[in-house]
Amino acid sequence: MSAILARARDYEIMAEREITPDERPLFHLSPRTGWMNDPNGFGFYRGLYHLFYQYHPYDTEWGSMHWGHAVSRDLLTWRYLPAALAPDQEYDSFGCFSGSAEELPDGRQLILYTSVSPDRTDPDGRMLQTQSIAVGDGTEYQKFSGNPVLTAEELPEGATPYDFRDPHIWRTENRYAAVVASDNRLRGTQILQIRSADGFRWEFDRILTENRGRIGGMWECPDYFPLDGKQILLASAMNMQEESLDFHRGNNTFCMIGREGPDGTFEEDVLQTVDHGTDFYAAQTLKSPDGRRIMIGWMHNPGYALAVRGRTYTGQMTLPRELFLRDGRLCQRPIRELTRMRCGKTEHRGILLGAEEHSAPGISGRALDLTITVRAVDSKEPYRRFRCRFAREGSRYVELTYRPNEGILTLDRHAAGICEGALARRELSVRTEGGTFRVRMILDRFSAELFLEDGGKTASLTYSTPPSAGGITFSAEGDARMDIEAYRLDPEKLDQNTEYGLEETWKK
Repeated sequence: MSAILARARDYEIMAEREITPDERPLFHLSPRTGWMNDPNGFGFYRGLYHLFYQYHPYDTEWGSMHWGHAVSRDLLTWRYLPAALAPDQEYDSFGCFSGSAEELPDGRQLILYTSVSPDRTDPDGRMLQTQSIAVGDGTEYQKFSGNPVLTAEELPEGATPYDFRDPHIWRTENRYAAVVASDNRLRGTQILQIRSADGFRWEFDRILTENRGRIGGMWECPDYFPLDGKQILLASAMNMQEESLDFHRGNNTFCMIGREGPDGTFEEDVLQTVDHGTDFYAAQTLKSPDGRRIMIGWMHNPGYALAVRGRTYTGQMTLPRELFLRDGRLCQRPIRELTRMRCGKTEHRGILLGAEEHSAPGISGRALDLTITVRAVDSKEPYRRFRCRFAREGSRYVELTYRPNEGILTLDRHAAGICEGALARRELSVRTEGGTFRVRMILDRFSAELFLEDGGKTASLTYSTPPSAGGITFSAEGDARMDIEAYRLDPEKLDQNTEYGLEETWKK
């Protein structure tokens, strides 16, 4: 183990003691200490779900990238393991950036990651991005002596060495493949497919698809997988312009739904945003042992992530979500394991709403699974606006409003302690079912994730109202009735074995 990695491990053990349990989400993964961004190496290995993450343990702001590491049996309760990678080699001295993991035939775990180092020949001081490998047993990892295993010199003409990153690997019967993002000075961003016979020697395979100036600037964090008979390309785009209500200004995660053509390139049928909220980026997926395709993302966003932070750490991951297709579009639902955390059901039917804000008996708190259904009292005179304020205490709250005549839902966190300059408001179009608006909200202390149109749309956001702010109020302009079903969410309800048996597992 290098001195740099040993120092990071010693530091995280000491620093995590300064973070109290009340400062963390209940069931969303946050960093052991310091800074967290992109999920890495999301997979199932030796009986456990593994999630690595971009990690700067020494500060609550972005810095020299390490790989943090956590494991889970249920994707909701996590156990931290020691930091897996640190920038301790010349080729990754500026950071061990995003990547993925796959199991080798001999049972070891292979990590493919982006190694970043200064280009000492560049007068602008830019950073070289190459691809490197580490191999381990789920706790300890050794970097490959042949690193880096792929550089921009081996890519199509015009590929720059400064934006070549974020490989996502998978294994077939007789080889390995990965998609990786590459900026090409002649053709713009490309998603490339690379291949390897053994996981250690890599080469360029094909150009899977190209941006061609359609979607922002540089694409990052690609993922490529089959789902319900289609091929899905998932990626995150930087520096987008606002486009209708689907993409906000800045950085967005999108997916393309299509198929592989005869030459192995990707043929796109549908383009859609993945999440309509303020905080979602750099998603990764895995295939669970029972066959589900599960996605997790970084629950912040480049450009304004510093605006929402904990006292002694920054960042958290989203709730893992099951993916499925319906009517040719990507849909999402909370992982089914979440239902095992439910307790204390409260239900109300037909609450009459008016202009005066009021709460519903038993509906409050910061960790809830909440389904709200709103309908007009008189179908000939629909209500004009529904409003829900949550994470509320005094003048601090997050606000959800829905305007049925326009079909527009607005999320607004201006009153939630968001710093100036942060993306604080998002609008999205939402269909009703026969004039009935329905939303499922998953709340976890510092975040909300909304599932709309039966999973057809999602919206994620974080906020920083005081932890004591558990009020939830409702109102409407015009007459409306509301049904509400709420469950408290308690990780103690999960059938957890707190002993992970890691030493015994890894010896097998």
